[in-house]
Parts: sequence; structure tokens; C-alpha cells
Amino acid sequence: MVSPTLLQGIPTNPGELFAQYGDVVLAFGIRILTFVVAFVVLYRIGKSVFVRMVKRALDSREFSSAVVSLGSSIAGAVALFGAVAVAAAVAGVDAILTAFATITGALALGVAFAAGDIIENFVAGIFILKDKPFEVGDHIEWDGNDGIVREIDLRVTKLDTFNNEQVTVPNGDLANSVVMNPVANETRRVPFDFGIEYDADIELAREIIIEEAHKIDGILDDPEPTAPVTGLADSAVVLNGRVWINPRKTGAGGVKNQWVEAVKTRFDAEGVGMPYPYTELTGSISVDGIETATAEAISDD
Repeated sequence: MVSPTLLQGIPTNPGELFAQYGDVVLAFGIRILTFVVAFVVLYRIGKSVFVRMVKRALDSREFSSAVVSLGSSIAGAVALFGAVAVAAAVAGVDAILTAFATITGALALGVAFAAGDIIENFVAGIFILKDKPFEVGDHIEWDGNDGIVREIDLRVTKLDTFNNEQVTVPNGDLANSVVMNPVANETRRVPFDFGIEYDADIELAREIIIEEAHKIDGILDDPEPTAPVTGLADSAVVLNGRVWINPRKTGAGGVKNQWVEAVKTRFDAEGVGMPYPYTELTGSISVDGIETATAEAISDD
């Protein structure tokens, strides 16, 4: 039961209640009404104008549709928070403004600690979509890995390896690594070292390398294939065959495989030797006390 002492001093007559607390209730109601009206008006106007400005700015800089959509969503959230803050200030509802500031600060701090990596990948994804170091369908290489880009999201990039395995890479890793894009330009050089014997005809070998290159579909005539001597190895003269392809139309691996096989076949047919490293041992060994001379010692006798 409520103690009679507590009820003392509280008017029981509705007229007396209104007379004593009416001004307080009315003032509070006016503040709440002012807050609601101000919030609705500010949010509608702010969202319409701010979102439109952000979208127009991103479109003018030719951002992708994903970035434009993201920017519009962020602009809408900013308009919402701004409308709450301004409406609370206009209505003089200090409690709402204080609670809003506290919640916003705590939320921002929590997000910063808990989602650091996500935010990093998110921002990296925006820069990848803007700078376009690679696009969907490109073959890229990074940190000893490679693959064909299949999808670029705001947080991750999905690639397919040449073994048809899907790889999902955080955008932060790609943004902070040296990424090589072999198909970014209109032409790409495909080199291969051919080793021939020291007594082989260099001009004949060069002619074979270039002729076989011209026979393969996908190898360009301009720049034309070349095969300069680039090294004198322990057992071979090295000719560096160089051909050019359009990487958007022709795969480098397939062209190289055909070219090397064709050159090897022609070398065999034309008698151009391709040496391989070998080791010659000289000296003598003793078996049961009997010394056996090597073939070199016998020939000298």
C-alpha cells in the first residue's frame, strides 16, 4: 500500500493538478512537438539535398555504381544524424542532444576498435574502384600469387587461379602490395632463352627462331620478333627470343609453348644442337690395390 504520508501534498482534483503541473506539461509538449516537426523538415530537406549533391559529385568523377551507392547511403546517414542534432538544439531538448552525442561518440569509438580491418579494406576497395589498377577479367600478380579477376567488391576482390580455384583477397592486401597487371597495355613482350652449342651457326639459329615465331597465330609482326645473343653460358650460347602479343586477345603461356616446341623441332631438323650441362671426371681409382687408369690416361698411352 502507498503510505498516506506520500500522498500528502499531491492534488487529487484534476483542476488542481492542471493548475499546478499544466505549465510544465505544456512546455514539455511544445518542445517535443518542436523537435518532431524540426526533425521531419530538416531530415527530408537535408537528405534530398545532401544525397543529391554527393551523388552528383561522385558521378561527375566517374566513380563506379557501387561507390555512388555507398556514398549516397553514407550521405543519408549523415543527414539523419544531423537532423536529430539540429532539431534537438532548436527544440531546446538538452537531454536528447546530450544522449545523442554520448551514443554517437561511443558508437564511433566501438566501430573504430572493432572494425579497423574492415574499414581499411573498405577504403582500399574505394580506391581500387576509382584508380582502376586492374579490372574484371584482368590477369594480375601480387606477392607471389596470381589469378584472373572475377569480381571487385568494396571489401574483397575475388579471383580465379589457373587451376580454377577461387581466391578471395582483402582489398587492403592488394592496395598495399605491388600489383603487376600483364594485360593492362595493348602489347606485351614474351621472351624465352634458347641455348645452342658453341660451334652451332648463330645466324641459322636466329633465323629459325624468328621464322617459327611468324608462323604462330597471335604473335605480332610489329614489333617484329628478334633473337639477339644475350649470354655466353658454360656450355651454350644464349639467344634471347623476343616476340610481342596483344594480351587482351592472346595468352602468353599458350604462345610460348607453341613457339618453344616449334623451334626445338626445327633445331633438331636443321642440326642445331641444344647442349645440356654435364660434368667430366678425370683421375684414377684403386680396386683391391690395383690402379685402374681412366679413359683419358689410356688414350694418352
